[in-house]
Amino acid sequence: MRAEQNHRPIRSFVLRGGRLTAAQQRALEELWPRYGIDAGETMLEFDELFGRAGEVIVEIGFGNGESTWNMAQAEAEKNFIGIEVHEPGVGQLLLALQQHRVDNIRIAREDAVPFFRQRITDGSLAGVRIFFPDPWPKKRHHKRRIIQPEFVSQLARCVATGGILHLATDWQPYAEHMLEVLRSNPDFNNLSAEGNYCERPRWRAHTKYEQRGERLGHPVRDLLYQRR
Repeated sequence: MRAEQNHRPIRSFVLRGGRLTAAQQRALEELWPRYGIDAGETMLEFDELFGRAGEVIVEIGFGNGESTWNMAQAEAEKNFIGIEVHEPGVGQLLLALQQHRVDNIRIAREDAVPFFRQRITDGSLAGVRIFFPDPWPKKRHHKRRIIQPEFVSQLARCVATGGILHLATDWQPYAEHMLEVLRSNPDFNNLSAEGNYCERPRWRAHTKYEQRGERLGHPVRDLLYQRR
């Protein structure tokens, strides 16, 4: 067998155990056909996916989805794709979409890295949002961080000129890592006048991860970049 066949890509996540509630299991079974994006390798047609035209925003790693549906509800003219690998969070968001009658979100339950490579066409996104990704604080795990030069280049391919890449973290060493990676990419312009962090914009909800970080005394950093 060739060496490349043995190669396993480094993932930015670990599939944690977590018990699905009965309601979440029902949502995965009954609501997924309406809101879910089935796995595949063909490029997505957004107008067909949403049943309407509109700018498309992708959020990577939405957790329990609370901030996701709130953003989609507040920006009803836009279409959102949420990517999350953990089934309880996916089930919880599905329940919220039904309860709050939010229909401008579709969900992918898979690794974001191949999803962008295989499913998103060039320049088709108005923005990408990655809020409080796993910081992988141990040095030997830094290679697992999702914000890496190769992935940022993939985001640049997918985001249209003028589109916004919005990152947020409560882990200062990761914020510095994000700055370093984005500085090396010529396709994104930092919207901070000081070349570092921005104020939290109105579209980002105050998440439970942010609240936890604040309780621990962690400064929350928002990084906003515009596609050149």
